[in-house]
Amino acid sequence: MPLSAVVDCAIYVDGKRLPGRHEPAAAITQVRETGEGFVWIGLFEPSNRQLGAMAEAYGLHELAIEDAVMAQQRPKVERYGDTLFTVLKTVRHVTHESPTTTNEIVETGEIMVFLGPDFILTVRHRDHSGLGDLREELEAAPERLAAGPAAVLHAIADHIVDDYLAATEAFERDIDEVETLVFAPRSPIGAEQMYLMKREIVELRRAVAPLTQPLRVLARTDTALVPTEIRSYFRDVDDHLMTVIERIAGFDEILTTLLNATLAKITLQQNNDMRMITAWAAILAIPTMIAGVYGMNFEYMPELKWKFGYPMVAILVFGACLILYRTFKRNGWL
Repeated sequence: MPLSAVVDCAIYVDGKRLPGRHEPAAAITQVRETGEGFVWIGLFEPSNRQLGAMAEAYGLHELAIEDAVMAQQRPKVERYGDTLFTVLKTVRHVTHESPTTTNEIVETGEIMVFLGPDFILTVRHRDHSGLGDLREELEAAPERLAAGPAAVLHAIADHIVDDYLAATEAFERDIDEVETLVFAPRSPIGAEQMYLMKREIVELRRAVAPLTQPLRVLARTDTALVPTEIRSYFRDVDDHLMTVIERIAGFDEILTTLLNATLAKITLQQNNDMRMITAWAAILAIPTMIAGVYGMNFEYMPELKWKFGYPMVAILVFGACLILYRTFKRNGWL
């Protein structure tokens, strides 16, 4: 099998990693022949052919293989024989200078996990969903890896939910910044940016909320693949997930309020603009009307033959415009 998609492949016995590099098919054969330890394989965006070769060695179901290659799956847990197939959504907060200038605030990816009695296989989609640091952390705590593949699945779920918490904390800072801008005089933020943030909230909720059911299945289902002592840890992860979901619901309510405030400010600004336009139109109507009267070219016009007629009309026009200007200015229209 081509190894371009294989990020890491290791055998763990009593929680300790065996030295050397291992080919996936040979690794599972060694574990099953000795009856000790388990294999942890990490794949990054494998092709159907690459994952198909892995399925032959590990006995993975073809439907799960199809889901793992195609991605774009909702979080779920499915059982195929003696293998659990779990889909987890990953979330990353996109770094930006200001939430008012970015087109993306959160980025989502996926991690698919195949869990067997003597192996765990992870399939990652998107660069931000790396598990290298998590693997090093677990290898530094052999007592955790000694609990078997289910302990790795719990660590992955816990790591992903921790990333949810970090993403929501960063999102909260963005909302605080937007809230400050919305209520600031002459705010540069508009309704378009508010709708963008609402869209990002929807994407965040779609990634996070559906994970509740899979975690509860892992915490409550009596199966040899997830020992009793590990199931209790999944309940703790579920509690942290509920905290994230409550935060997201709060974000949605705050953004709805800020959006209404933004639209109200836009409406008020439009009303002010219309009053200003109306005021100037009224001022310009005076010289337009007088010029229109004297432009009719009748022979008998008021003061037409008077030497001071033109200055008088000019003073009259200027005076009337000045009176209207000061009136509108005093009333706040200009």
